[in-house]
Amino acid sequence: MNFIRYLGNTAALLALILASPLSAQAQEAAVETSSIPPLIPSAAFVDPGYIRHPIISPDGLNLVFRESIGKETYVGIKPVDSSEIKRIGLPEKHTLNWYRWAGDDQLLISVTGVGQLYGEEIPVSGLFAYNLKTRTMLRLGTKAQVIEGDNILYVDPAGEYVLMSLQRSIYDYPSVYKIGIADSAYTEIVKPQSDIWEWIADDQGVVRMGLAYSRYATKIYYRRSNDADFKLISKIKENAKDEEKEESLIDITRIVSGKDEGYVLSNKETGRFALYKFNYLTREIGELIFAHPENDVTDFTLTDDGSAIESLQYTDSRDRIMWFDPLYKKRQASLEAALPGQEAWMQSRSRDGSKMVVFTTSPTDPGSYAIYEPKARKLDRFAAVNEMLDPALLAKTEYARYPARDGLSIPSYLTLPVGRVAKNLPLIILPHGGPYGVRDTLDYSTEVQFLANRGYAVLQPNFRGSDSYGEEYYKKGEGQIGRSMQDDLDDGMDWLAKDGIIDPARVCVVGASYGGYAAMWSVIRNPERYRCAASFAGVTDFKSQLKYDGKSLKSRYARAWRDKVQGEEDFDLDTVSPAKNAAKLTRPLLITHGDEDSNVPYSQFKKMMDALKKAKKSVDSHTYEGEGHGFDDSANQKDWLDRLEAFLAKHNPADTAAKPTEPAPTAQ
Repeated sequence: MNFIRYLGNTAALLALILASPLSAQAQEAAVETSSIPPLIPSAAFVDPGYIRHPIISPDGLNLVFRESIGKETYVGIKPVDSSEIKRIGLPEKHTLNWYRWAGDDQLLISVTGVGQLYGEEIPVSGLFAYNLKTRTMLRLGTKAQVIEGDNILYVDPAGEYVLMSLQRSIYDYPSVYKIGIADSAYTEIVKPQSDIWEWIADDQGVVRMGLAYSRYATKIYYRRSNDADFKLISKIKENAKDEEKEESLIDITRIVSGKDEGYVLSNKETGRFALYKFNYLTREIGELIFAHPENDVTDFTLTDDGSAIESLQYTDSRDRIMWFDPLYKKRQASLEAALPGQEAWMQSRSRDGSKMVVFTTSPTDPGSYAIYEPKARKLDRFAAVNEMLDPALLAKTEYARYPARDGLSIPSYLTLPVGRVAKNLPLIILPHGGPYGVRDTLDYSTEVQFLANRGYAVLQPNFRGSDSYGEEYYKKGEGQIGRSMQDDLDDGMDWLAKDGIIDPARVCVVGASYGGYAAMWSVIRNPERYRCAASFAGVTDFKSQLKYDGKSLKSRYARAWRDKVQGEEDFDLDTVSPAKNAAKLTRPLLITHGDEDSNVPYSQFKKMMDALKKAKKSVDSHTYEGEGHGFDDSANQKDWLDRLEAFLAKHNPADTAAKPTEPAPTAQ
């Protein structure tokens, strides 16, 4: 640490520095002496901090971030060298999606609300521009009511305009509009074309590619400049043989102005996404740049001039970044050497690279943000995700694999409570959301650490269909919601029971979103296995959820999403929907939902409650007023943890001896 200077709270600094390896040694010592740590109050797990996901402005003078105060969410702005915060409120009953800089003095802010189409609920997104100098906010787009109103193709570096893909009306294919950020004045620069639902622009704002989706094929249209016409260069048949398909060749591309050659992530050669050179005109994959032997490459960045790869990312047991740029490779190494045991992420940087936001975290550290000035060899910590937790009291998480009943190896994360012998422990299975294109990682998890502190072993299975394990693993999950995906949870329980780590008679399932569905379905499908289940924002009726999703997704993706969820065309989704099987519930259930959820609408909760009432089934339930598909209000998150703890203590007690704030007892 001799070349890096930290400013800020001494205790917080020590927590950051000692997150590993010393805390790992402390945890090992605690296990050896069978010292059970005290129960950490639930309030400590939900300390809101005051900054989330900060992004530095191109001139390096300001930070924009997400801030929650009570039940309200704001976009916050503060100078890098000051604590003064300006707050931007969101439209009523809208949730914050993302924000980004447009030049030095303007912000683009995306929000989503719940709208109506033909009398049914649909998620509707919109885009706003905020000017730091005038402190005014303006909605960007045309006057037409559209479902997807935040689809940005290009942002002018000077902050004068954006290119957006928008429909003229809900009945049209999308056009491309050039929209002034200062006044929302718009000009249609690419007219709608039959079946083209997606447009792609290059790094100079030239619309270069259009993707047309029909029932039987995907057509790719391409041009090199604004003066050229779009020409059909490829047609991918939906029923093509596997070797003829171009799986996801165009989903994560960077097109460079004046060139037909660039880079692409493709899984065509190995079944795992790898980075290749690519010719957009001929559709030919060129030289391999990088492939991981087990996992997908998930993203990449180019140098500012687009001439070379700057970095790429992949996830094995944890998220990784590989720098090709020698300067940033050196800076990454310096950060990791100064912060042993931590993940260090250079998340955003000023235009000249003199200042950047660095995020550091570990499985036992919620994370901290700092301004890094490489030339000054200085790292100034300015915020933490949570100041109240002591990493030394938290539990270690291990990456492991277990066999499914069909022989598939299931990656997972296992967290065992500190100070307890790993034998006959109560277990919480905590499946992730999604379920497709999502996975758990080695990141810090509030629920995991809260439950482990209460004495539970926690298993996070990356069940089949989870992201980053390659095409074969992903496709094994298609059409398996409520079926083989659920088997994977059961098999994780059996694996831990076989080794004697957990007591198979003391297992509950807890989750949110898809994980909430999996929790509800576990006790309906296999009541002989599970003592209880708890769900936040879970899907309860897949037919109605797919109908809701289909109104907001482009036609091809809506159909593809339905195919992934449903599987065989004649499969009846009612057979795996909790609301349609409520009468079969015999185990205790806690079900909660936010009434402003635009992802899994609140109607899903109401369908389940109506079905339970009709079946004369009593459950614990709660509605979080003003919440969306997650918790913006830390008081509500605390309430969820408290309800969960009380529910589990009643139906699957961990027999924890310690009490909050009291000294840890010594096990006999």
